[in-house]
Amino acid sequence: MRYITAGESHGPQLTVILEGVPAGLTLTAEHINKELLRRQKGHGRGRRMQIETDTVEIVSGVRHGMTLGSPITLIVKNDDFKHWTKVMGAEPISEKESKDMKRTITKPRPGHADLNGAIKYGHRDIRNVLERSSARETTVRVAAGAVAKQILKELGVEIAGHVLEIGGVQAKRISNLPIEEI
Repeated sequence: MRYITAGESHGPQLTVILEGVPAGLTLTAEHINKELLRRQKGHGRGRRMQIETDTVEIVSGVRHGMTLGSPITLIVKNDDFKHWTKVMGAEPISEKESKDMKRTITKPRPGHADLNGAIKYGHRDIRNVLERSSARETTVRVAAGAVAKQILKELGVEIAGHVLEIGGVQAKRISNLPIEEI
């Protein structure tokens, strides 16, 4: 299975296209939305997580809850786009509208892809890079992961994880718990 993502953090939507998913796999938006909800409730989430209600729309590759074997397209709409239509719209804007918009971003954030992307693609406005390298983009990566998780489930494979030790302090070992409780 391979996937490609598209879309900007404040654009109209985020998209992922998955290729190589077998036909006959049970897949519903509900399966994927459960994983998206887990992402939203994670530790250290910012204000953006409170604005967006991440729900997936299955656009292609699934019919009546079963995969077709063709590429699967999933989208997650950005509710906040309504406030960014001028700044992030795809259509050209007038010079006056350009001056009225939010400032051009020219200072890269330390530790982010901003500087590398601006150099690689020749962008003066770093917004063109940071919109793709935003944590928001992980939304559709989680959606792709939910599909992979469903494939594994159908094969009888379950995945779980937990911390064994932090700074020399070991967690109490608990055995025979169902994965949902770990």
